[in-house]
Amino acid sequence: MVDVAKWVDSTVARRLRKADDDPSRRSLLIHAAAAAIDEVGPDVGVGQIAERAGIPRPHVYRYVESKKQLDLEVARAASADLLAQVRPHLSRRGTSYEIVHGITTAIVGWAGEHPNLYRFIAAQKQTKTLHQARMGRSLFLDALMGAMSDYLRPTQIVPQAPDGVLAGLIGMVDAVIIWWLDHQDETQADVVDRLSRQVTLVLTDEMVRLGVAVPDDMVFDRGV
Repeated sequence: MVDVAKWVDSTVARRLRKADDDPSRRSLLIHAAAAAIDEVGPDVGVGQIAERAGIPRPHVYRYVESKKQLDLEVARAASADLLAQVRPHLSRRGTSYEIVHGITTAIVGWAGEHPNLYRFIAAQKQTKTLHQARMGRSLFLDALMGAMSDYLRPTQIVPQAPDGVLAGLIGMVDAVIIWWLDHQDETQADVVDRLSRQVTLVLTDEMVRLGVAVPDDMVFDRGV
């Protein structure tokens, strides 16, 4: 038997969301949530987020369907900001280590400035759907493999890292950075150097598996 009251409530809620479907308000809510998490931490309440956005708490779910969706949108927004710091390093000239070092410097620097947001992104469950949606830290890894593909285009080899390689790299990077954020037992420069060496080893090993030897002194230059 249909629960009429429940059906009416859900129908009204959908109509309210449609009537108040204001992209600017939705964007404001997402950015307010990101700012609140950045300042307070991942456990910030919806009420605090609504207050920061200037939206009555009961109206929050006119703009997002659930707290889970809000978390996903915050992760997307934060990841986009992180990627903006990473992207310039994807087209630089240098050895594989130098390119990875520039990328890692940007990531660790961003995490140092936004430790709570980085922890929040790292806490998001890794799934194939998220990887395919190019969300989160996997985006910079895909972009790096794409950059290496551009460097190596004359070989007609287009590398594509399997999901498992990306997940492993993400887990390693997250673990190292979060340990550093929590303990501060190394300098930022030491963390960057160690991570750069580890990520370079994994990526060059993957390139070898794809049939491309990458000597340590090989210089990549997308301008060539």
